[in-house]
Amino acid sequence: MMGLSLPGRGPGDSYPVRGKVVLVTGAGQGIGRELARVLSARGALLALVDIDAVAAERTAYELGTTALGIGADVADRAGMSAAVAEVIERFGRLDVVVANAGVTPVPATLRTMDPADFDRVVAINLTGVFNTVHPALDHIVRRRGHVVVVSSCAAFAPGMGGSPYMLTKAAVEQLGRALRVELAASGASAGVAYFGIVDTAMTHDMLDADDLGRELDSLLPWPLDVRISAAHAARTIADGIARRAPRTIAPRGWEPYALLRGAINVVLDSRLAADPRVHELVRAIESRT
Repeated sequence: MMGLSLPGRGPGDSYPVRGKVVLVTGAGQGIGRELARVLSARGALLALVDIDAVAAERTAYELGTTALGIGADVADRAGMSAAVAEVIERFGRLDVVVANAGVTPVPATLRTMDPADFDRVVAINLTGVFNTVHPALDHIVRRRGHVVVVSSCAAFAPGMGGSPYMLTKAAVEQLGRALRVELAASGASAGVAYFGIVDTAMTHDMLDADDLGRELDSLLPWPLDVRISAAHAARTIADGIARRAPRTIAPRGWEPYALLRGAINVVLDSRLAADPRVHELVRAIESRT
């Protein structure tokens, strides 16, 4: 492991991004692209990774010479190691990593889903986070930097009809928590970002452009039904980096749910299991596959 080269810093310190090198995955669209814009405005040097190389390069071009666009698939372990190596070759260091890339599954129950779709979601949402973070960690430790893994409020919400997404986000939460404790010994830090429904193309495809998605959306109680913009999510991540936050959550209505999830979920799961509207929705999902 690389040795430390910076004076003492610890988690909880102020951590302005000006002049720091930040790698963001899923940077060609949605939250990742908005985060790139926010961090660029705050003076960061950016490595923007996306499976769509053209989108990554376009975002980098928009931000100028302080940004590098890289085409890479987070599910490709060798490809992500090469992407990190390219960042080091270009900038000479790496201070912050934001593992943001993710996908949603085709709506299905566990009984009817295509196992290949389950594997696809796990490969991107969970293994992809590991593939992003692992090759960067020696550099993060060397710089006493910061890692953000993007989980979701779905990590502690009911998962019927989309369980691969929920379970991967729950696993990412645990990865981030473990990483924060492990990095603290070196003066580096890590945080977990949680969001409810973010108004992105992925959300529109999943909830707005699909009949069953709209029905599911209509069943969501407050605060599950509150949407935020991708720009709001991006600012939340950027502000969390600036204070080395162990966790960030938006919208704020999710905070009581996050704190009280153990008790709430016992009641909520019971009610959902007994709700005829949910039964009908599950039957409709299964009839589609």
